[in-house]
Amino acid sequence: MKLKQRMVLLCAVLLLLGLAKIFLLDGGEGSAASRRDLKAFRKMEAGLALARGARLTNTLQSPWEIASQWVGPREVYPEETPELAAVLASLASARVERADVGYKGTQLKALLVLDGGQKVVFKPKRYSRDYVVEGEPYAGYDRHNAEVAAFHLDRVLGFRRAPLVVGRHINLRTEIKPVATEQLLSTFLMQGNNTCFYGKCYYCRESEPACAEGETMEGSLTLWLPDVWPLQKHRHPWGRTYREGKLARWEYDESYCEAVKKMPPYDAGPRLLDVIDTAVFDYLIGNADRHHYESFQDDGGASMLILLDNAKSFGNAALDERSILAPLYQCCMLRVSTWNRLNLLRGGALSSAMRQALAFDPIQPVLTEPHLAALDRRLSGVLATVKQCMEAQGPDNTLIEDRMNLPHP
Repeated sequence: MKLKQRMVLLCAVLLLLGLAKIFLLDGGEGSAASRRDLKAFRKMEAGLALARGARLTNTLQSPWEIASQWVGPREVYPEETPELAAVLASLASARVERADVGYKGTQLKALLVLDGGQKVVFKPKRYSRDYVVEGEPYAGYDRHNAEVAAFHLDRVLGFRRAPLVVGRHINLRTEIKPVATEQLLSTFLMQGNNTCFYGKCYYCRESEPACAEGETMEGSLTLWLPDVWPLQKHRHPWGRTYREGKLARWEYDESYCEAVKKMPPYDAGPRLLDVIDTAVFDYLIGNADRHHYESFQDDGGASMLILLDNAKSFGNAALDERSILAPLYQCCMLRVSTWNRLNLLRGGALSSAMRQALAFDPIQPVLTEPHLAALDRRLSGVLATVKQCMEAQGPDNTLIEDRMNLPHP
């Protein structure tokens, strides 16, 4: 066979191998990675629906002890959690022992202690479900329902990096004020027949309180991570400047990712792939406000990027803020497992899974139909972006095998 013919044949074989990899990773079941990820997907589907009013049985442990034992370096809760419904039900109903102003931050929240000493963060309702937040993609108050929806999206995507969240209705007069600190009580006021409070935070103002409907306030409760897992805060490498007319480097330098790859902890370990997973997550929920992020302390870069503070999400269903995906389209890399999961959620499967997951929550409907439709639309945008990377540099350079599983201590 002539050299030219051999070269043509070799190129054809390489092309077929490349197409085969794309096919196997594009929702197919032929590769070991795909079979493994499909099995995990089926487990997620089976555990998606949660029973209301579930209770723990056959255990002397509290729901807080069980949830605490779930936490590890690479997950907040494990793949299989038969007790999840009972833990969330406890979050939604446990007696409030103490109420105080929220911890540091720019947005209104309250720090509550539930029966048994469990700390939780309460974020109050500020908008109706169909309210559209106009302006910058990070504009507006925190959305409590976004915290609930983001937690369940974390479940659906199989990341398992978001703290547990549930919606709850709380009577401010009977459940909060009798156990509130003086600092929190001093921020309570009445507007007509509605009880309100404005708390203490950077943007908290007496003129902009959160108000209950009468005495009952809707909000979200986020389970505080165990104290044995102290957090470390990091500046997000793709953070915004929040200054008009001043761009961050990533906003004008398309080769910015190459610089990030040379900086610890992004030069080794799973952190950069976590950042890219988070970009996908944030794009789906419309969160353009992740200027910092947390990991566990003294982890040497091995800890997961924890998906905390997701409330600046689901503000405008019509806005697909592509800049959120900058880590993905500038680095042009993504975990194989993430790619496989996203493909399994195509064709409306993502919104369908979210409807099923959110139906359990006490404040359902958590999301309106336009927001659920936006999840499917944005997913298509993520898949198209990855395919553009594969066309430009090949699937082997785009899809990264990274299944780092660290044992619990």
